[in-house]
Amino acid sequence: MSRFLSRLDHTRIAGAIAQAEQKTSGQIRVHVTHRKPDDFEQRARRRFELLGMTATKNRNGVLIYIAPRIRRFRILGDVGVHEKCGDEFWKATAAAMESHFRKGEFTEGVLAGVERAGAALAVHFPKEAGAKNELPDEVTED
Repeated sequence: MSRFLSRLDHTRIAGAIAQAEQKTSGQIRVHVTHRKPDDFEQRARRRFELLGMTATKNRNGVLIYIAPRIRRFRILGDVGVHEKCGDEFWKATAAAMESHFRKGEFTEGVLAGVERAGAALAVHFPKEAGAKNELPDEVTED
């Protein structure tokens, strides 16, 4: 896990989130857990709620949740996003991230997920006049 965290460039990821969100009202977050969650899916959904992802105006938040100790990650979209993008989009985004992770390119993997999520959000939730950034862009950890 320390190898993953030491090779994760938080500044580049936060910058990519900010850039992606310039074209959309959607919100993207990245969270890394230091834990070995017993119920990974439940933990990811709980973090989604704790980070305020369900409180966006258009229900268009996307969370990339990563648990390096168990070598798993999950991309979660709120109801508005999931209705528009569907399962195939999530699978393709996860595959793009995983191909980087397998090569030890952890930052690039996260960036691929952020960029793909941002592009989809821009199509389905274009930036609205006067829209503000509803959630922080920085990578969070627990």
